[in-house]
Amino acid sequence: MNKESSEDFEVFCQPCDQGDIRFPAYGYCTDCEEHLCESCFNTHKRPKPLRHHRLLDKDSMPKSLKRTVTKSHATAQSLTKPCLTHIQETIKFYCDDHEALLCSVCVTLEHPTSLCSVKYIPDISGQFVNSREYKDIIECMHSIAEQCEQITADLKQMIVKSNDSLSDVISEIKTSRRVINKRLDELQKIAEESANALKTENIAILKSSETTCEDITRVLKASSDSLKQLNTSKEADMLFIDMKSAMKVINENETLISQLEQTTSNVKEYHFKPNKAILTFVEKVGDMGTLTEIDIKWIHSHKGAINVKTAEDEEMCWITGMVLLNPSRLIITDNRNYAIKLVNIDRKIIISQLQLDTQLWDITSINKDQVAVTLPDQQLIKFVSMSSDKLIEEHKLKVDGDCYGLYCYQEKLIVSFQNCAKLEILDLKGSTLVSVAKFYDENIFNSPDYVKANSSSIYVSDSGEEEVIELNWNGEVVGRYQSFGYPQGLDFLENGSICVSDSKEERCNVQCISHDCREGEIVLKKNSFTLMQSVGVKQIVCCIFLQAVLMKVMPILFKSSNLTM
Repeated sequence: MNKESSEDFEVFCQPCDQGDIRFPAYGYCTDCEEHLCESCFNTHKRPKPLRHHRLLDKDSMPKSLKRTVTKSHATAQSLTKPCLTHIQETIKFYCDDHEALLCSVCVTLEHPTSLCSVKYIPDISGQFVNSREYKDIIECMHSIAEQCEQITADLKQMIVKSNDSLSDVISEIKTSRRVINKRLDELQKIAEESANALKTENIAILKSSETTCEDITRVLKASSDSLKQLNTSKEADMLFIDMKSAMKVINENETLISQLEQTTSNVKEYHFKPNKAILTFVEKVGDMGTLTEIDIKWIHSHKGAINVKTAEDEEMCWITGMVLLNPSRLIITDNRNYAIKLVNIDRKIIISQLQLDTQLWDITSINKDQVAVTLPDQQLIKFVSMSSDKLIEEHKLKVDGDCYGLYCYQEKLIVSFQNCAKLEILDLKGSTLVSVAKFYDENIFNSPDYVKANSSSIYVSDSGEEEVIELNWNGEVVGRYQSFGYPQGLDFLENGSICVSDSKEERCNVQCISHDCREGEIVLKKNSFTLMQSVGVKQIVCCIFLQAVLMKVMPILFKSSNLTM
């Protein structure tokens, strides 16, 4: 077929084209920088001079002659970063499957195009200039740098407090020392040296942490500045390469940040406890006193949004339950994505995700390391533990119905069921202690969604009855509050009252009702978010973190909460 033929191809064999014959391209040689037909492709590596040439198949080859020529010439100078494995080669390709930057040798030996999705960097790099991924990396670097600053600032305050307490210890040691015999001089010296050694250790911890944070900040700033410069100059290839390299730096630094956070557990507050026996039994005692440790709580404010959507999620997040295991670890249930997620509140990231095969609803804490969740469709309660910031699936309990609301109180599980409209109290082995469905032959519940309990009462939000129902531990109804449209998530405030979310679309508010369910008031209104004077700061946080407030009212309350999707 000659060039004047009415049939033509967008990408054709360039060697054959030189002989006035045009065939469709079947592959591409990266060394010759030419497209090849099937015949040329299959015979290309037979001659000895061509045996080491790298070939791309039809799926991986550049898709147009014009782009190939201009791109290869235009980027010949920019593709200069050497391959870490093959120093003599430059990085030209990227493997989507393994998220790896590759040279031609890497493609041939480790990532063949028949097995991996290999892309030629000049073909894809242009889309990364000012891309979402570029912005996310810059933002992530900025976030890590801020975390370093926060860790250093918090650690300084903790060290000051710890050292102040140790200074008080030394003062108390000296005060105690003045009333005892001089023969305890040696014991006094030992006690002071012990306190000073702890101060020295604190200073060493601070210096080490400061040095690490400074190193991380310096590396991130250099990388960030480089990315910004490349992005401004639109050097797409180098930007792409440095962005992918930066992700590894980010991951390494995130690990260092996690290790730095763990070092705070070594910083203690100390108090000196004199040995009273020393005053009357000087000859018999073996020490001057003991140093008692008190953990210094690392408390700082949590500002900004936490994005709870992950790469594994296929649907928009629908958070139907949450529990705070400790001040920095929040566990949430994502109903639509069948997932339990562990949130690091300090770092504002998801650090572990446990994927299930069914929808889940509510969650409650069993102890400091274990939670339980309800799986309505499978009529199961599943227990999950947290170990080393990983969610681990444990045993499960089979229950009699589609379980929704769940709360653990003094090793008893209170469970609400919607299909049979009942409430049960179980022990942790699944045995039924109390079952409640009727009151004087009348149904108590219609659609019980969530439950909470204290020493005297059990509270149930029933969206079908449009009320909150109070029962005693014998299952008898002792109170009702009905000023709702669609009550769901509920939790206790410090004064014993109950905070309840009303997620009916035209209402969308949060109400605070008395413990006897006789009166209540709206404390968070739709759009206005007006908070009554009677609600304190801690109560506001409780209102925002209601377990099921993230239903129809979710988009509204998210504007004031710490979670985004």
